[in-house]
Amino acid sequence: MANASSPQPFSHLDDQNRPAMTDISDKSITIRIAVAESRIWLPEVVRRQFSNGDITTRKGAVFQTAIIAGIMAAKKTPELIPLCHTLLLDNCSVDIQLAEEEAVVRCTVKTTGKTGVEMEALTGASVAALTIYDMCKVFTHEMVIRETKLISKTGGKRDVIVP
Repeated sequence: MANASSPQPFSHLDDQNRPAMTDISDKSITIRIAVAESRIWLPEVVRRQFSNGDITTRKGAVFQTAIIAGIMAAKKTPELIPLCHTLLLDNCSVDIQLAEEEAVVRCTVKTTGKTGVEMEALTGASVAALTIYDMCKVFTHEMVIRETKLISKTGGKRDVIVP
C-alpha cells in the first residue's frame, strides 16, 4: 500500500497501480473551504415562471428544493465518489441566482480536517443544478447544464482560485 510520503503520479493509485484511497494520516488539520459553481441555461418558458425569487411548480419551490438537494448531496459525496474521504462538514451553503438566461448555483463547503472539500462543493453544485432540471422539465427539456467548476479552495498545502 502506498503511503503519503512516497510520490505517486496519481494520488489514487498504490505502488501496484491499483485504486487506493489517499493516505492523509500525516496531513495537518486545517480549516478548509471550497466553492464550486454550476450553471444551467433556462429557456424563456422556464424564466417566465420566475417570481418572488423562485420558480414554483407542482413539485414545489424549485430553488428552495435545489438548495436542500445540494446540501444533502455534499454530505453524501463519499457514498457517490468511491475514493473520497468521509468528512464531517462544518458548514454547507447553496446559493442560486437567476442571471440573464441561466441559474447560477454556488455551493460553499467548510470543514476542519486533513483533506479538502472540493468534491463536496462540486457534488453539491451539480446535484442542485440537476434538481432544477428535474423540477423544471415540466415546462421543457431544453435546459442545458453548461458547466460545473471549482471556483476556489483554501486550506491545506496550497490555496487555489480559478480565474
